[in-house]
Amino acid sequence: MAQKKKVTAKIVSQKQIAEQIFDLWLETKLAKEAYPGQFVAVYPHGESMLLPRPISICEADKRENRLRLVYRVAGKGTAEFSTCKAGDQLDILGVLGNGFPVEKAKGKRVFLMGGGIGIPPMLELAKDMDDKKQVLLGYRNKDLFLEEDLAKYGDVYVATEDGSVGTRGNVMDIIKAYSLHADMIMACGPMPMLRAIKKYAAENGIEAYISLEERMACGVGACLGCVCKTTEEDAHSHVHNARICTEGPVFEAGEVDI
Repeated sequence: MAQKKKVTAKIVSQKQIAEQIFDLWLETKLAKEAYPGQFVAVYPHGESMLLPRPISICEADKRENRLRLVYRVAGKGTAEFSTCKAGDQLDILGVLGNGFPVEKAKGKRVFLMGGGIGIPPMLELAKDMDDKKQVLLGYRNKDLFLEEDLAKYGDVYVATEDGSVGTRGNVMDIIKAYSLHADMIMACGPMPMLRAIKKYAAENGIEAYISLEERMACGVGACLGCVCKTTEEDAHSHVHNARICTEGPVFEAGEVDI
């Protein structure tokens, strides 16, 4: 894995694409190193906010040296990012974390499952996979985002909690509604969704990889705010723990206790 670098990236464009959801393109050579499922840590300018904000990589344009970050405004740091305009600069650290095992998916029927702000990392993953995949997306309501982008790379199925678009419910309800089948699952989303996917995969003998990025704080392994329990003992520390931002955010579902 390439060494982490802190660089200054120039904002190419930014726009709001859904309620509290922003679509940001950055110009940075870190794009050449990006892999599906990884993330960058973005530093706020405000002196009162010392820790960077981890944001998953939505797309990486290696030819143009551009990274696409699609994020939700959740606090002061991301609120600050949302006010940035083209030509502004942001300091970022990257690329960080371990991504999805794309090579293991070759020749397999794969579910790409994204819920809420766990949807953005599914786009670069879908682009990097050669085989046809089924993309299952979960939203709160009809305020959708990225579903048209993802439709270029697979068959997209949508669920909304209020039933306003697609299947009423969540991504698991899509599987039932359309009698879908897969050999492998790659997923990112809120913890209840990931728990349901882990249970479903175990009951059906399906290999599953889940991204626990919603649990991250600093994103660089310093704060220990993202430690999760693991089923196997760490060879170095001899404890059943792993830092999501460094050992993850992507884990084989059976490796983590969630």
